[in-house]
Amino acid sequence: MRIAVVGTGYVGLVAGTCFAESGNTVTCIDIDEEKIRKLKDGIVPIYEPGLEELLKRNVHDGRLMFTTDYAEAIPDAQAVFIAVGTPPGEDGSADLQYVLQAAETVAKNMTGYLVVVDKSTVPVGTARKVQATVRANTDHDFDVVSNPEFLKEGAAIDDFLKPDRVVIGSESMRAAETMDELYGPFVRTGNPIIHMDVESAELTKYAANAMLATRISFMNEIANICSKVGANVDMVRKGIGSDQRIGSRFLFAGLGYGGSCFPKDVKAVVKTAEDAGYDFRILQAVEAVNETQKRLLFEKIHEHYRGDLTSKRFAVWGLAFKPNTDDMREAPSVVVIEELLAAGATVAAHDPEAEEECKRHYLGDRIEYSDSPMDALEGADALVLITEWNEFGHPDFERIKEMLKEPVIFDGRNIYRRKTLEGLGFTYYGIGT
Repeated sequence: MRIAVVGTGYVGLVAGTCFAESGNTVTCIDIDEEKIRKLKDGIVPIYEPGLEELLKRNVHDGRLMFTTDYAEAIPDAQAVFIAVGTPPGEDGSADLQYVLQAAETVAKNMTGYLVVVDKSTVPVGTARKVQATVRANTDHDFDVVSNPEFLKEGAAIDDFLKPDRVVIGSESMRAAETMDELYGPFVRTGNPIIHMDVESAELTKYAANAMLATRISFMNEIANICSKVGANVDMVRKGIGSDQRIGSRFLFAGLGYGGSCFPKDVKAVVKTAEDAGYDFRILQAVEAVNETQKRLLFEKIHEHYRGDLTSKRFAVWGLAFKPNTDDMREAPSVVVIEELLAAGATVAAHDPEAEEECKRHYLGDRIEYSDSPMDALEGADALVLITEWNEFGHPDFERIKEMLKEPVIFDGRNIYRRKTLEGLGFTYYGIGT
């Protein structure tokens, strides 16, 4: 099948590459000329395990192409996926200007029937707006489909190629059959393609992320209670996670959620409810807990040093909001480090992938960047772990102890064992342990 994908951000690039991997001919469109030039040369602008190899192979084999010109991609396409940004406003509403601009340009370049697919995460009612925009700019037949993505950063390729479900919102049998054909190779093991109305599909993505965010904030609240009553949140997690009604995923306590999805989508659901005249109190609390949780590690540091961080130096391991990505949007690391700097401390940080992103958009040259985890420890008073990259999991603690001015570890992800570290002479601070 011939496909066009509008937008070469995280979702668009993964979707386009994976559709090409299944044998389709895919043209990705973006207005950023420099970005398109790099993609043609096989240079991937984001870090996602497996993406670069897949992209280069499909470009080499002629199944994946990149352009800034809609006229090159749309006329021959049977389906076009709109995967542009929907940045949140201050009130949590999604900015749909890029989606509607893309829909208008697609319509003006259509030469026949086309399935127009909303792949961006959009609020309920967007498909109707896209439909009106396309209809105002073409006389050709078309259908609009809502097809939300469920990709986890760091595992997006597997998530797309082996989805646990595919959600398709459509009112057209013709469009539904096209989508079934596209996704058929990815669900041969029997995982479902779930067909529903457009509005339900649009809300499903928001509801899924809001539920996962709720689990995270709930466990962080439990962790905070554990700290006060002497319980261990890891034991509580195992105790409740073994209940099949609850399950074990997304029950890890830490510094809260970040990234491009959960914060934005929680706000969007609250805003959608507000617009419908409903007060979504649970999600308001989820959001408030998450913002408070991001400061928790700093508060532990502040308390340990009795409120005086002047001239203290901290080694920070991890900048990205989660492992296996360079994404720092809404990352807890930014909150913790900003608090440390404001209190008069200095920071040396190491992250396997997010250093350049941090330099460009977040902390600039206000902190030092180290080439390795151990380099960051040079002259540090304490170690602060924020992102649970695998390479941080089993370090040489004896060497760490020798390098630190004081053997103190602040573990924002509970990846180390308190008993082990205290047995080695460390002072250890975790989250709810």
